[in-house]
Amino acid sequence: MKYILLMSSTKAGVSSYQQWSQSDRDAHMQTLGGIAKELMESGEFVVTQGLTEPKEAKLVRGEKNGLPVTDGVFPESKEFLLGYWIVDVATPERAYAIAGRISAAEGRGGIPTNMPIEVRQFAERANAAS
Repeated sequence: MKYILLMSSTKAGVSSYQQWSQSDRDAHMQTLGGIAKELMESGEFVVTQGLTEPKEAKLVRGEKNGLPVTDGVFPESKEFLLGYWIVDVATPERAYAIAGRISAAEGRGGIPTNMPIEVRQFAERANAAS
């Protein structure tokens, strides 16, 4: 079963991260890299990817004529998708355990970030022949 683990934060959270020392950021990324390596070795890893800063994000909606309408930079109060992991695991509980490890990755001063991770299973496509 494939799951996506969504990492989100607010502009304030992103600003806080940018104020971490380089050694704190390096330690955080090393922890996440270690988790990815373990998942690769177990065959559960599919992909992980960080996203650009929220200031580069745009909301896009279509109009009746099909032209996109963008909604500027997100307001301060909205959450932003910072990145994601995709894992292929045997049970939902395993996906939750992985998300918990990612959430507990050390942050500023070695304190766990406890970032909320949304865990969602990929929808199974209906068989067209059925």
